[in-house]
Amino acid sequence: MKKQLCFTLMLAIALVASALTAFAAQGSLPKADQKFVMDAAEGGTMEVQLGQLAQQNAQSQDVKNFGQRMVTDHTKANDELKALAQQKGITLPTEMKHKMKSEADKLGKMTGADFDRHYMKMMVKDHEKDVAEFRKATKKVKDPDLNAFAAKTLPVLEQHLQQAKEVSKNLGTKSGK
Repeated sequence: MKKQLCFTLMLAIALVASALTAFAAQGSLPKADQKFVMDAAEGGTMEVQLGQLAQQNAQSQDVKNFGQRMVTDHTKANDELKALAQQKGITLPTEMKHKMKSEADKLGKMTGADFDRHYMKMMVKDHEKDVAEFRKATKKVKDPDLNAFAAKTLPVLEQHLQQAKEVSKNLGTKSGK
C-alpha cells in the first residue's frame, strides 16, 4: 500500500512539475512573441482549410493550383510552428477565430467563377496582412527560434502574395473587368 501511495504521489509531482514547466515556458515568452505565434497558427490553419475548399469549389485551374500550393506550403509551415510552440510550451488554437470561420463559411457556399473571384480577393488581402505581420516579426520578435521561423517563412508568403495578385489579375481580365 505504501509503495502504491508513494508511486501515485511521485506521479502527481511529475505531472505538476511538467505542467509548471510548460506554463513557465509560455510565460517566459514576451506577449508580442506569443501573439505572433497564435496569429500565425490561426492564419495558417485558415490557409489550409480554404486551400482545400479552393480545390473543390474553384472553376479556374489557376485557382485550384493556388489552393493546392496553400495546402502544401501552409501545412509545412504549420507543422514547423507546431513543433516550435511545443518546445516553447505554447498551446496552439486548433480552430479559426469566429470572424475567420464566418468568412470561410460564406466562401464555402460559393462555387465556380464567383468562388474564384472572392477566394482570390481574400487571398490577396490576407497575404498582404501576413507579409506585413511576418516582416514586423523579423524585427520585433525576441525569441531567436520564432524570429528565424518568421524570417524563413516571409519569402514564401511574399511569393504567395505575388501569385495571388497574378491569378486575381488574370481572373479579372478573363471576365472583362
